[in-house]
Amino acid sequence: MASLLIRHVDPALHLRLKASAIAHRRSLEEEARELLRVAVARRDLPPQETLTALAHRLFGADGGVEIDLPPRDVSAERATPDFSGSDYDSPAKQ
Repeated sequence: MASLLIRHVDPALHLRLKASAIAHRRSLEEEARELLRVAVARRDLPPQETLTALAHRLFGADGGVEIDLPPRDVSAERATPDFSGSDYDSPAKQ
């Protein structure tokens, strides 16, 4: 089995690695091996699809639908609702 020697490790990083090893009940050497294993395995995974790419795939020209929206009736004037009456007071004011 191959060996690896890492020199000039930052003392703060060494302490964090030690703390992580203790938390996982592993030796410092085993903790370093596991971290290297996980880091290299992540690089082998395919990149994740972004939200934009997903939306385009699901709802783009090939995967979406076109909806005909009716035109807005600009001529229909409505009065603005009045919420100033006592019927609309919050429970804290009552």
